[in-house]
Amino acid sequence: MSNSAGSTVIQWPESLYHTFHRKPGGGQESTHYCPGCGHGVLHKLIAEAMDDLGIRERTIFLSPVGCSVFGYYYFNCGNVQVAHGRAPAVGTGVKRALPHSIVISYQGDGDLAAIGTSNILHAANRGESITVFFVNNAIYGMTGGQMAPTTLEGQRTSTTPRGRVIEETGYPLRMSELLSTLHAPVYIERVALTDAKHIMAARRAVRKALKAQVDGKGFSMVEVLSPCPIGWKMEPSKAKEWVKEHLMPAFPLGVYKDVIAEREPRVRSAPELNVEGVEELFAAEPTVERTGEPTWEGIAERYREPQIKIAGFGGQGVLFLGSLLANVALRKNFHVTWLPAYGPESRGGTANCNVVISQDPVASPMVSKPTVLMALNGPSLERFEPHLLPGGVLVYNSTLISQPPSRKDVEVVAVPATAVADELGHTRVANLVMLGAFLGHTGMFTQAEVEVTMDQTLKQAAMMELNRQAVERGFGSVG
Repeated sequence: MSNSAGSTVIQWPESLYHTFHRKPGGGQESTHYCPGCGHGVLHKLIAEAMDDLGIRERTIFLSPVGCSVFGYYYFNCGNVQVAHGRAPAVGTGVKRALPHSIVISYQGDGDLAAIGTSNILHAANRGESITVFFVNNAIYGMTGGQMAPTTLEGQRTSTTPRGRVIEETGYPLRMSELLSTLHAPVYIERVALTDAKHIMAARRAVRKALKAQVDGKGFSMVEVLSPCPIGWKMEPSKAKEWVKEHLMPAFPLGVYKDVIAEREPRVRSAPELNVEGVEELFAAEPTVERTGEPTWEGIAERYREPQIKIAGFGGQGVLFLGSLLANVALRKNFHVTWLPAYGPESRGGTANCNVVISQDPVASPMVSKPTVLMALNGPSLERFEPHLLPGGVLVYNSTLISQPPSRKDVEVVAVPATAVADELGHTRVANLVMLGAFLGHTGMFTQAEVEVTMDQTLKQAAMMELNRQAVERGFGSVG
């Protein structure tokens, strides 16, 4: 960009964070993308365009599942994490609710052209005023290198080891050609991230697509042919050549539709919300009856405003433990967030959740540096113990974790949760023993408050007495 003196200044785009706090323990200046991947290049092109168009403060970046899933760690603007393939649907809602916003949908080929095919097709057909950047590397790059809708005929992937067979799986989808047949889109172009010449062409396309939205012209999409060295199992330099030799002939570059100049700006005003009856609707059947004012009175300073990480393996009731604790706090009128995270296995896989309890509104539900860690098994202790803040509380299941925690700068509470649960006749209530022990140690909430919340939220009446006993034994297990 140019400064007031007319000279060119090369600098980091303001629309990209300077450090990326993707993992607990501080930021890093490098991205998580593989060497030779095109995502980092495209991120830079988008960020520079956002800066030069002056739209950062009103931009909302949509990141679905795939290699782009961590967009919110990179783009210094509004961000929404969306479900697989649903970015155009979410973008539609955002743009209609906030017409002045600039909505960017950033999607891969497995996302846009597979599970999200209907979403992108109908958003384009409606002419939603959003900008889509479609990264096409002809493979599922993040999840194991499987065949994608854009995988080439004969191309080998982890699910087509002998190459894609057209008679079995059909032809590669050419999304730019497909969407350009619709009347509503105003601009569709396909570019490639290979040499400097093609990257400069991609830069121009990125800016043109965003400018079309700034001017209110309607739907635009830039398809970007991008190398995937790891997924293709080749060196980065070879991957760029593969784009030229194989992808570009199959997906010809060029402008497939450009009617920006012909279209008048489409002006939408924000919808008027009819909230009549909404309060009554939510008050009709309250999930939790709220009582009193949120207060930490009588609670030691070190236990207030907790950032809680609860972890174990699938089947231990980790998510339920966090949900119940959150509901107890909610009943006391605290501001609460509960955010689950788990692997694909419902049982036997890893599971953890984040619970934040505060007297003030919670800015983020993510807990990367907990003040409380509740570890129900050994792998969870090993993974999250290093991130527990000094002075925090570490409650661990001593039945399943034979090696005590190594930290000397935190409070350690050993709870034989599984052994107690077995004594009660059901291993599955070990999580409630852990909850009782944690609350008994900190004094944060009473046993009676937990029981009342269970009465209001749990539907399994047959388990209620066992649950009550488990909580009671947990409270009694600490001094």
